[in-house]
Amino acid sequence: MNTKISENGPLFSRIVAGCMNWGEWGANLTSDESLKLIEECLAIGVTTFDHADIYGHYTTESLFGQAIKGKSSLREQMQLVTKCGIRLVTSNRPDNNIKSYKTTKKYIIESVEQSLVNLQTDFIDMLLIHRPSPLMDPSDIAEAFEALKSSGKVLHFGVSNFTTSQFDMLNASFPLQTNQIEISPLQLTPFIDGSLDQCIKHNVKPMAYSTLAGGKFFSKQPEERVVRINKVINDLMQKYSVLADQILTAWLLKHPSGILPIMGSTKINRIQSAVNSVSLSITDEEWFRIWEASTGSEVA
Repeated sequence: MNTKISENGPLFSRIVAGCMNWGEWGANLTSDESLKLIEECLAIGVTTFDHADIYGHYTTESLFGQAIKGKSSLREQMQLVTKCGIRLVTSNRPDNNIKSYKTTKKYIIESVEQSLVNLQTDFIDMLLIHRPSPLMDPSDIAEAFEALKSSGKVLHFGVSNFTTSQFDMLNASFPLQTNQIEISPLQLTPFIDGSLDQCIKHNVKPMAYSTLAGGKFFSKQPEERVVRINKVINDLMQKYSVLADQILTAWLLKHPSGILPIMGSTKINRIQSAVNSVSLSITDEEWFRIWEASTGSEVA
């Protein structure tokens, strides 16, 4: 179930485990509960874990690190992704007076050094710039990436939430391996703004977050747009004898850019459900039925 994320990139699992909600921003898992979830993910072929330094107000990386501390056999089976560049106002960072972005060479390297300590690892498989900063200097970022790569502390690099022009600007200074962006039937922008086209052009696979639109498809009082989409989903659920989330995930997996969905659940059955969707293939017409339900009109 692994896939190469780019021509010179690492092998990632087709379904990625998102860790944002593991700690105080979500399930408040203990270290033992985190270890159990990690082992369960690995057992079903989900080997890539997505982090960011800010998750849990800068605490979730440490939660994960404590879970795998001293377990080199687990670290050898997984790929760790983390992100940096956002400065949150929190008691864990008392020097941050306003939420802002920082992408200087010094800041990136310091962030990675802290993430290595937090995650209890000697290297990070992939580092992403979390958000594009209006003040970012691509040559400065490239110097940071070069230094981290040369030292072996980070193996691969990418970005998150970058526009096509921002991706091109940085990619011209240092080769990027992915762009992590929001994609779902409620977030169609990447399909039409060139983001996914760009990934195909550069042979890099996008990573997708909020693939289930933050649970909006399962709301007790869904908005009209969701009602339209769910009507199609329900038809396809009956046809294929699968769950709603599997149809939604299969819809993403069908795209030729090779989208890697990030599953933010801490429930192994939900992650397993996403894994099961990898073998589900919907037709082109069924894909467009969901698109049409989202937009409210047929394609031009």
